[in-house]
Amino acid sequence: MSGIDPRDLRSIDPRALRDACGSFATGVTVISTRTEDGDHGMTANAFMSVSLDPPLITISLDHNCKMREKVRASGRYAVNILSHEMEGLAMHFAGRHDPAHADPFVERNGLPVVPGASTIFLTEVVQEVEAGDHTLFIGRVTDIDRDQAAKPLLFCGGKFVALAS
Repeated sequence: MSGIDPRDLRSIDPRALRDACGSFATGVTVISTRTEDGDHGMTANAFMSVSLDPPLITISLDHNCKMREKVRASGRYAVNILSHEMEGLAMHFAGRHDPAHADPFVERNGLPVVPGASTIFLTEVVQEVEAGDHTLFIGRVTDIDRDQAAKPLLFCGGKFVALAS
């Protein structure tokens, strides 16, 4: 951080930062992968496009989440962008397990994916970047499936919201 006097840096409260970032509306995804011990999924909104050529996307996983080691072991992941009627599935993969979603995946090219998701990206991890208390997994997109008519599930201010028509 050349040129910045450390005395000029204010301490930022982690909760205040989380709340401020939460005021930015995001889509809701389920990150999924397959390892020797089965299929795994986790709700996340830390996903973004990185590059069109080559086609790269990234997910950001907390060092303490189980999915981090699952993706690392697999070397592949899928990003399932949820459609607006999938709030229950989002909650299931956020830790509020619902027996109605006990078997939520179908297979696509060796990865578990969410049927009915508005968009599905399949990737192979090409780079890991340590960033504070998270790891960024940059994935080369190997396949895309998109339902152009689907409306996305959004999250803002700590709650699910609908896209205005």
